[in-house]
Amino acid sequence: MPLPTSSTEVTFPAGATTGEAPILAAPRLPDGRTALVVARTPFHPLDHTWPDQPADTGVIRVAGGELAVVDCVTGAVGPDGEFAVGEAIPVRRGDQAWAWLALHVVAEVPGEPADLVGAAAELVVDAERRAALSAAHTSCHLLAFALNATLAPRWRKEVRVDSLGRPDFDNLAITSSRMDEGGSRDEYRIGKSLRKKGFGAEDLAADLPGIRAEVEALLGQWLKTDAEVRIEVPGPALTDRRVWHCGLPDGDAHIPCGGSHLGRLGELRALGVELTLDDEGALVALTRPERG
Repeated sequence: MPLPTSSTEVTFPAGATTGEAPILAAPRLPDGRTALVVARTPFHPLDHTWPDQPADTGVIRVAGGELAVVDCVTGAVGPDGEFAVGEAIPVRRGDQAWAWLALHVVAEVPGEPADLVGAAAELVVDAERRAALSAAHTSCHLLAFALNATLAPRWRKEVRVDSLGRPDFDNLAITSSRMDEGGSRDEYRIGKSLRKKGFGAEDLAADLPGIRAEVEALLGQWLKTDAEVRIEVPGPALTDRRVWHCGLPDGDAHIPCGGSHLGRLGELRALGVELTLDDEGALVALTRPERG
């Protein structure tokens, strides 16, 4: 079954949760599951290179039936027709010689999946789940800027700075970021490499309660501004480089991001934070957003 040679267009950066498009292909994935491919989708697929935000789920209504979308993953088609999925993709994300596809994994297809090709489809994302994940992702970025601001006095050397001009602890130390419907979990390595760059980790464990209080106070101030959150979208393709922006009191905070987000900070009533050090000395930050 031929696969599209043009990248999937995505509408989730603008907040879309519904869309209509014909089915272009129904490939069987290497793990045996069936996926449906369309030219334009509101579904957010898991990013195989930085899998922080889970994929959207929902339904696809096609041929008089409704198929549950249980996952949405990234696939790619090479110039010679090679098809790869997720971590098996052999080229860098966005390689222009490849077509990048959102693969809507469906639980069960009655009959032959190939029979759906060409049929008009309605794509519907689970909007409540999307809103929760968007809140988690926006909170994750706010936490990053708040940590950068709070930990700025610990730097003894000049290092790269964030868009607000503060030492970019988040970018320099982060090793993992994961989100679910309840919030986000970010892990930061506080090791020799970071210390050599000039980060002072002395008494960090003892200081964590004060750091947390300062971070939460700053986040509370930002939420009260009800600042607009927007996504800079250079193009509609799945792998186009998008940038998250938020107008905070100290300036335009921005960071590259391929996920979904809230429209305004006022959509959050509160944002709780937990900071701990794990057994290996890594800083673990949990955010727990409360939507209004």
